[in-house]
Amino acid sequence: MMRYGQFCPIAKAAEIVAERWTPLVVAEMLSGSTHFSDIRRGVPLMSQTLLSKRLKELERVGVVERRGTNPRRPEWHLTQAGRALAPVIQHLGEWGLCYAQDPLQDGDLDVTILTWNIRRRVDPSVFGVRRVTVQFDFTDAPKAKRRWWIVNDRGTVDLCPTDPGFPVDVYITTDIRTMVHVWVGKLALGRAISSERMEVIGPRKLRERLGAWFLYSPINMNGLSNPLLTSPPGNEQERGKLVQKTNASEPRIS
Repeated sequence: MMRYGQFCPIAKAAEIVAERWTPLVVAEMLSGSTHFSDIRRGVPLMSQTLLSKRLKELERVGVVERRGTNPRRPEWHLTQAGRALAPVIQHLGEWGLCYAQDPLQDGDLDVTILTWNIRRRVDPSVFGVRRVTVQFDFTDAPKAKRRWWIVNDRGTVDLCPTDPGFPVDVYITTDIRTMVHVWVGKLALGRAISSERMEVIGPRKLRERLGAWFLYSPINMNGLSNPLLTSPPGNEQERGKLVQKTNASEPRIS
Protein backbone atom coordinates (compact mmCIF):
# COMPACT_ATOMS: atom_id res chain seq x y z
CA MET A 1 0.00 0.00 0.00
CA MET A 2 1.41 3.39 -0.99
CA ARG A 3 2.26 6.00 1.65
CA TYR A 4 2.21 9.78 1.37
CA GLY A 5 3.84 10.43 4.75
CA GLN A 6 1.29 13.10 5.64
CA PHE A 7 -1.38 13.48 8.31
CA CYS A 8 -3.74 15.11 5.75
CA PRO A 9 -7.02 13.13 5.78
CA ILE A 10 -7.16 13.24 1.98
CA ALA A 11 -3.70 11.68 1.82
CA LYS A 12 -4.62 9.03 4.38
CA ALA A 13 -7.85 8.18 2.54
CA ALA A 14 -6.01 8.04 -0.79
CA GLU A 15 -3.53 5.55 0.67
CA ILE A 16 -6.45 3.13 1.02
CA VAL A 17 -8.92 4.04 -1.71
CA ALA A 18 -6.69 5.29 -4.53
CA GLU A 19 -4.63 2.12 -4.83
CA ARG A 20 -4.87 0.65 -8.34
CA TRP A 21 -8.06 -1.42 -8.84
CA THR A 22 -9.38 -0.64 -5.35
CA PRO A 23 -12.13 1.80 -6.46
CA LEU A 24 -13.37 -0.78 -8.99
CA VAL A 25 -13.36 -3.55 -6.39
CA VAL A 26 -15.32 -1.37 -3.96
CA ALA A 27 -17.74 -0.38 -6.74
CA GLU A 28 -18.32 -4.04 -7.60
CA MET A 29 -19.07 -4.85 -3.96
CA LEU A 30 -21.40 -1.86 -3.71
CA SER A 31 -23.27 -3.41 -6.66
CA GLY A 32 -23.91 -6.50 -4.60
CA SER A 33 -21.09 -8.94 -5.36
CA THR A 34 -19.92 -10.86 -2.28
CA HIS A 35 -18.24 -14.00 -3.60
CA PHE A 36 -14.70 -13.83 -4.93
CA SER A 37 -15.73 -15.20 -8.33
CA ASP A 38 -18.47 -12.59 -8.75
CA ILE A 39 -16.16 -9.74 -7.75
CA ARG A 40 -13.63 -11.05 -10.25
CA ARG A 41 -16.24 -11.05 -13.03
CA GLY A 42 -16.67 -7.33 -12.45
CA VAL A 43 -12.91 -6.70 -12.75
CA PRO A 44 -11.88 -9.43 -15.23
CA LEU A 45 -8.56 -7.79 -16.13
CA MET A 46 -7.41 -7.97 -12.51
CA SER A 47 -5.49 -11.12 -11.64
CA GLN A 48 -6.86 -13.46 -8.99
CA THR A 49 -3.67 -13.02 -6.98
CA LEU A 50 -3.95 -9.23 -6.97
CA LEU A 51 -7.66 -9.31 -6.14
CA SER A 52 -6.98 -11.60 -3.20
CA LYS A 53 -4.24 -9.25 -2.02
CA ARG A 54 -6.49 -6.18 -2.31
CA LEU A 55 -9.32 -7.83 -0.39
CA LYS A 56 -6.98 -8.79 2.42
CA GLU A 57 -5.56 -5.25 2.54
CA LEU A 58 -9.08 -3.80 2.67
CA GLU A 59 -9.94 -6.26 5.40
CA ARG A 60 -6.89 -5.20 7.41
CA VAL A 61 -7.89 -1.52 7.31
CA GLY A 62 -11.54 -2.26 8.14
CA VAL A 63 -13.19 -1.59 4.77
CA VAL A 64 -14.34 -5.18 4.13
CA GLU A 65 -14.89 -8.26 6.27
CA ARG A 66 -15.12 -11.98 5.67
CA ARG A 67 -18.29 -13.85 6.55
CA GLY A 68 -19.54 -17.40 6.21
CA THR A 69 -18.70 -20.77 7.67
CA ASN A 70 -16.95 -22.20 4.59
CA PRO A 71 -13.28 -21.10 4.73
CA ARG A 72 -12.81 -22.19 1.12
CA ARG A 73 -15.57 -19.92 -0.13
CA PRO A 74 -16.01 -16.98 2.22
CA GLU A 75 -18.29 -14.06 1.49
CA TRP A 76 -16.78 -10.62 1.35
CA HIS A 77 -18.92 -7.77 2.69
CA LEU A 78 -18.33 -4.05 3.04
CA THR A 79 -18.18 -2.77 6.60
CA GLN A 80 -19.74 0.52 7.66
CA ALA A 81 -16.52 2.21 6.55
CA GLY A 82 -16.77 0.50 3.18
CA ARG A 83 -20.44 1.37 2.66
CA ALA A 84 -19.61 4.97 3.54
CA LEU A 85 -17.56 5.09 0.33
CA ALA A 86 -20.75 4.78 -1.77
CA PRO A 87 -21.19 8.53 -2.42
CA VAL A 88 -17.45 8.88 -3.07
CA ILE A 89 -17.57 6.16 -5.72
CA GLN A 90 -20.79 7.59 -7.18
CA HIS A 91 -19.36 11.10 -7.50
CA LEU A 92 -16.06 9.80 -8.88
CA GLY A 93 -17.97 7.82 -11.51
CA GLU A 94 -20.13 10.81 -12.44
CA TRP A 95 -17.05 13.01 -12.81
CA GLY A 96 -15.46 10.39 -15.03
CA LEU A 97 -18.63 10.12 -17.09
CA CYS A 98 -18.63 13.86 -17.76
CA TYR A 99 -14.93 14.65 -18.05
CA ALA A 100 -12.84 11.50 -18.57
CA GLN A 101 -14.80 9.24 -20.91
CA ASP A 102 -14.71 11.09 -24.23
CA PRO A 103 -13.39 9.78 -26.44
CA LEU A 104 -13.24 6.18 -25.29
CA GLN A 105 -10.31 4.25 -26.72
CA ASP A 106 -10.94 0.94 -28.44
CA GLY A 107 -9.08 -0.80 -25.63
CA ASP A 108 -11.65 0.54 -23.13
CA LEU A 109 -14.54 -1.23 -24.85
CA ASP A 110 -14.70 -4.52 -22.94
CA VAL A 111 -17.83 -6.40 -23.97
CA THR A 112 -17.52 -8.85 -21.06
CA ILE A 113 -17.69 -6.07 -18.46
CA LEU A 114 -20.50 -4.36 -20.38
CA THR A 115 -22.75 -7.41 -20.55
CA TRP A 116 -22.03 -8.38 -16.92
CA ASN A 117 -23.13 -4.91 -15.81
CA ILE A 118 -26.20 -4.88 -18.07
CA ARG A 119 -27.28 -8.24 -16.64
CA ARG A 120 -27.50 -6.63 -13.18
CA ARG A 121 -29.51 -3.67 -14.40
CA VAL A 122 -32.52 -5.17 -16.15
CA ASP A 123 -36.02 -5.76 -14.82
CA PRO A 124 -37.21 -9.23 -15.88
CA SER A 125 -40.63 -8.65 -14.33
CA VAL A 126 -41.67 -6.43 -17.25
CA PHE A 127 -41.87 -9.52 -19.46
CA GLY A 128 -44.29 -11.29 -17.14
CA VAL A 129 -43.99 -14.90 -15.97
CA ARG A 130 -42.87 -16.40 -19.27
CA ARG A 131 -39.22 -16.96 -20.10
CA VAL A 132 -37.84 -14.30 -22.46
CA THR A 133 -34.38 -14.60 -24.03
CA VAL A 134 -32.65 -11.50 -25.38
CA GLN A 135 -29.71 -12.02 -27.71
CA PHE A 136 -27.08 -9.31 -28.13
CA ASP A 137 -24.97 -9.37 -31.28
CA PHE A 138 -21.98 -6.99 -31.08
CA THR A 139 -20.77 -6.48 -34.62
CA ASP A 140 -17.29 -5.25 -33.67
CA ALA A 141 -16.49 -7.80 -30.95
CA PRO A 142 -14.14 -10.75 -31.49
CA LYS A 143 -15.95 -13.77 -32.91
CA ALA A 144 -15.77 -15.67 -29.60
CA LYS A 145 -17.38 -12.76 -27.73
CA ARG A 146 -19.75 -11.45 -30.36
CA ARG A 147 -22.99 -13.00 -29.09
CA TRP A 148 -24.40 -12.90 -25.57
CA TRP A 149 -27.73 -14.03 -24.20
CA ILE A 150 -29.68 -12.65 -21.24
CA VAL A 151 -32.34 -15.10 -20.08
CA ASN A 152 -35.25 -13.67 -18.07
CA ASP A 153 -37.19 -16.40 -16.33
CA ARG A 154 -39.79 -15.78 -13.61
CA GLY A 155 -37.98 -12.88 -12.01
CA THR A 156 -34.44 -14.22 -12.39
CA VAL A 157 -31.76 -13.12 -14.85
CA ASP A 158 -28.89 -15.17 -16.24
CA LEU A 159 -26.10 -13.99 -18.53
CA CYS A 160 -24.89 -16.63 -20.97
CA PRO A 161 -21.72 -16.22 -23.07
CA THR A 162 -22.75 -19.33 -25.04
CA ASP A 163 -26.11 -20.24 -26.56
CA PRO A 164 -28.35 -21.41 -23.68
CA GLY A 165 -30.50 -23.39 -26.10
CA PHE A 166 -33.72 -21.43 -25.57
CA PRO A 167 -35.64 -19.82 -28.43
CA VAL A 168 -34.58 -16.18 -28.84
CA ASP A 169 -37.42 -13.69 -28.39
CA VAL A 170 -35.61 -10.38 -28.98
CA TYR A 171 -32.52 -9.77 -31.11
CA ILE A 172 -30.40 -6.66 -30.50
CA THR A 173 -27.65 -5.89 -32.99
CA THR A 174 -25.24 -3.01 -32.42
CA ASP A 175 -21.58 -2.19 -31.77
CA ILE A 176 -19.96 -2.01 -28.35
CA ARG A 177 -19.42 1.77 -28.38
CA THR A 178 -23.07 2.47 -29.16
CA MET A 179 -24.22 0.10 -26.41
CA VAL A 180 -21.88 1.79 -23.92
CA HIS A 181 -23.30 5.20 -24.84
CA VAL A 182 -26.85 3.91 -24.35
CA TRP A 183 -25.83 2.19 -21.09
CA VAL A 184 -24.53 5.44 -19.54
CA GLY A 185 -27.35 7.63 -20.87
CA LYS A 186 -25.33 9.55 -23.45
CA LEU A 187 -27.50 8.18 -26.24
CA ALA A 188 -31.22 7.54 -25.93
CA LEU A 189 -32.32 4.02 -26.83
CA GLY A 190 -34.83 5.34 -29.35
CA ARG A 191 -32.21 7.59 -30.92
CA ALA A 192 -29.81 4.68 -31.27
CA ILE A 193 -32.53 2.75 -33.13
CA SER A 194 -33.74 5.62 -35.33
CA SER A 195 -30.17 6.48 -36.34
CA GLU A 196 -29.66 2.83 -37.34
CA ARG A 197 -26.83 2.39 -34.85
CA MET A 198 -28.92 -0.33 -33.21
CA GLU A 199 -31.43 -2.78 -34.63
CA VAL A 200 -34.05 -4.53 -32.51
CA ILE A 201 -36.05 -7.47 -33.88
CA GLY A 202 -38.82 -9.29 -32.06
CA PRO A 203 -42.54 -9.27 -31.31
CA ARG A 204 -43.97 -5.79 -30.99
CA LYS A 205 -45.21 -6.43 -27.43
CA LEU A 206 -41.71 -7.34 -26.23
CA ARG A 207 -40.07 -4.50 -28.14
CA GLU A 208 -42.39 -2.00 -26.50
CA ARG A 209 -41.31 -3.25 -23.07
CA LEU A 210 -37.59 -3.12 -23.83
CA GLY A 211 -37.22 0.42 -22.50
CA ALA A 212 -38.72 -0.57 -19.15
CA TRP A 213 -36.59 -3.73 -19.03
CA PHE A 214 -33.32 -1.89 -19.57
CA LEU A 215 -32.56 0.10 -16.39
CA TYR A 216 -29.27 1.74 -17.45
CA SER A 217 -26.08 2.17 -15.47
CA PRO A 218 -26.47 3.44 -11.88
CA ILE A 219 -24.05 6.15 -13.00
CA ASN A 220 -25.66 7.77 -16.04
CA MET A 221 -26.24 11.19 -17.59
CA ASN A 222 -29.94 11.11 -16.74
CA GLY A 223 -29.42 10.93 -12.99
CA LEU A 224 -26.36 12.95 -12.00
CA SER A 225 -26.38 13.62 -8.25
CA ASN A 226 -23.67 16.30 -8.34
CA PRO A 227 -25.23 19.66 -9.35
CA LEU A 228 -21.81 20.96 -10.46
CA LEU A 229 -21.65 18.43 -13.27
CA THR A 230 -23.16 19.13 -16.66
CA SER A 231 -23.54 17.16 -19.86
CA PRO A 232 -20.47 17.15 -22.11
CA PRO A 233 -20.76 19.29 -25.27
CA GLY A 234 -23.10 17.78 -27.82
CA ASN A 235 -25.04 15.63 -25.36
CA GLU A 236 -27.48 18.17 -23.96
CA GLN A 237 -30.35 16.89 -26.11
CA GLU A 238 -29.72 13.31 -25.04
CA ARG A 239 -29.91 14.04 -21.33
CA GLY A 240 -33.28 13.18 -19.87
CA LYS A 241 -34.36 11.02 -22.82
CA LEU A 242 -34.36 7.45 -21.61
CA VAL A 243 -36.58 6.03 -24.31
CA GLN A 244 -38.32 7.51 -27.31
CA LYS A 245 -41.94 6.48 -27.37
CA THR A 246 -42.89 5.08 -30.74
CA ASN A 247 -46.26 4.14 -32.12
CA ALA A 248 -47.28 3.41 -35.68
CA SER A 249 -44.10 4.88 -37.18
CA GLU A 250 -41.54 2.94 -35.14
CA PRO A 251 -38.08 3.63 -36.63
CA ARG A 252 -36.03 0.62 -37.74
CA ILE A 253 -37.56 -1.83 -35.32
CA SER A 254 -38.23 -4.86 -37.47
